[in-house]
Amino acid sequence: MVATAAWTSRELARARHNAAFNFGVCGSFNRALAPGTVVHVASDRFAELGAEDGDTFLTIQQMRLIGDDDFPFQGGRLVNVTPPEHGALRSLPVVDGITVNTVHGNERSIACVVERFTPDVESMEGAGFMYACLIHGIPFAQVRAVSNIVERRNRDGWQLDLAITRLGEVAWQLLEA
Repeated sequence: MVATAAWTSRELARARHNAAFNFGVCGSFNRALAPGTVVHVASDRFAELGAEDGDTFLTIQQMRLIGDDDFPFQGGRLVNVTPPEHGALRSLPVVDGITVNTVHGNERSIACVVERFTPDVESMEGAGFMYACLIHGIPFAQVRAVSNIVERRNRDGWQLDLAITRLGEVAWQLLEA
């Protein structure tokens, strides 16, 4: 996520862009979003940015290091309120995401993060991309294809080829306009 934020910000500072797109795969906490489903992540957050206090996790907002609505956050999230106007983007399910350094694969940690943030999907870089776009004022969209259900590590359940194929189809529709 740090590399994505830094490289995205570097590129956005070099030249003016009409829009930015982040295409990638994700895991889904929402079983209605089966592998191969392509989604528009309209809000995201850094799920691990905070502190432990015994068995409790405190977000940076709860620690009062930044306010829930201090730019670029809205209600503690990074929110894409003005995505590029495109029919292919509007046709995708809109979801809430979390960005993590360590993808979940333990039932207890999955239950904790779902209770804490109620995310639909998780990635390892989405919030970094959104943060950079928001601070640069560039219209953007984070588009992801579900490669797996977030559960105890189950590589037999991953459908990476399907996710990448579907993501490529949507990316082509968005970029050829």
